[in-house]
Amino acid sequence: MASWSEQDFCCPACHDIFQDPVLLSCSHSFCRACLQSWWTERQFQDCPVCRMVSQWSDPPRNLALKNLCEALLLERSTGASLGSATICHLHSERLKLFCLDHQQPVCVVCRDAKIHSEHRFRPIEEAAEDYREELKKYLRPLQTRLKAFNEVRLNFYQTAEHIKVQTRQTEKKIREGFKRLHQFLHEEEEARIAALREEEVQKSQVMKERLEALSAELSTLSDTLRVIEEELKVDDVLFMINYKAVVEKLQHCFLLEEPQLVSGALINVTKHLGNLSFNIWTKMKDAVSYSPVILDPNTANAELILSGDLTTVRYGKIQQLPENPERFECWDSVLGSGFDSGSHSWDVEVGDNKDWELGVSTETISRRGFTGSTVWSLDFNNVKYRAFSSANKYMDLPVREKLHRVRVHLDWDGGALSFSDPDTGAHIHTFTHTFTEKLCPYICTRSTVPLKILPVKVSVTLER
Repeated sequence: MASWSEQDFCCPACHDIFQDPVLLSCSHSFCRACLQSWWTERQFQDCPVCRMVSQWSDPPRNLALKNLCEALLLERSTGASLGSATICHLHSERLKLFCLDHQQPVCVVCRDAKIHSEHRFRPIEEAAEDYREELKKYLRPLQTRLKAFNEVRLNFYQTAEHIKVQTRQTEKKIREGFKRLHQFLHEEEEARIAALREEEVQKSQVMKERLEALSAELSTLSDTLRVIEEELKVDDVLFMINYKAVVEKLQHCFLLEEPQLVSGALINVTKHLGNLSFNIWTKMKDAVSYSPVILDPNTANAELILSGDLTTVRYGKIQQLPENPERFECWDSVLGSGFDSGSHSWDVEVGDNKDWELGVSTETISRRGFTGSTVWSLDFNNVKYRAFSSANKYMDLPVREKLHRVRVHLDWDGGALSFSDPDTGAHIHTFTHTFTEKLCPYICTRSTVPLKILPVKVSVTLER
């Protein structure tokens, strides 16, 4: 504690020894009560010293500083009793010597005592100076370690806050995705019910028309029967007079066709319900997309911005993100989901982007000191196209036409990585290597023009 100034333990706000110190993201510390008092009068929760806006409304405790302050206060409270501590309790003499063998302060009488016979002694001031210098050797590394611990703790708090942000953003995207699916299902439901209602109207109209025609024929037939029954009751002369007219009317009734049951009159239930879920699912494939590669935002450099569906990346303004081992620190790169077997292919739309690199890298690639030793890639720098590998470094490629899309094909088992132009089918370059590690799709860019992993066509196959 002697190498530290007492001012180092004073709050910049109240100028007294820290009480329950808290640490801001700018690395300044304050008493919790002083900071809250300052914030109640401010529009923003900023630092009273540097005015940097705090990332947390409830800053973490600076436990190391709290312990040091408590030690200082304890030293203050025991300072009054130090006078008696400098007197030898055996001989009531001042402790002026230090026994190097027993490693303890002694008085001049103790030096001549039998217990210290043939021991080595030093003036206590000289011994204290030597031991202070020795302790100072450990002080700086410990101070450095304390700073590192505080930095890591600060990153832990930032990570905890980022986890909450990621959860909120991901939940929002999930809800939006399900909302689109719900909307599709709702519209499909309404369309199918509308088709059912339309068939009902059409077939009901046909039955109505047939019923009306049949009712007219029934009326004619009923009238004829009534006339015949009445004629049968009249006298012979009148019967013979009307006979010819009655027969004609009777013959007309026999000309009426006998009504038949209508085929296909009922609702085609099979059409509306047959394989209903499957048919909707099959149609749904046109409303959804599938990407063969999903970019991992936890690996993306802080200057890269990914789309909500994690298939598009572009260069942008640096983002405040917590440090994590997966993230590229020095290179503007991002990785996709990896493969450790099989054959895989994906198309990347490069468009007018003039600074890009595509390929694969090992999952264990260093994210801090990237050397490119485990990357196989194709790159474009607005001048020429090049292939890169650890074996050949950069190699110019004879690509004459500007590429708008690039197809990457990885045959992990066959040990080949090839690039081609999906628009023309032209082969660009192929790497051959015996792969032994999981490989991840790799993208690097310093352009604001986005690079997009293109979706593949979804199809449904039936198997018996």
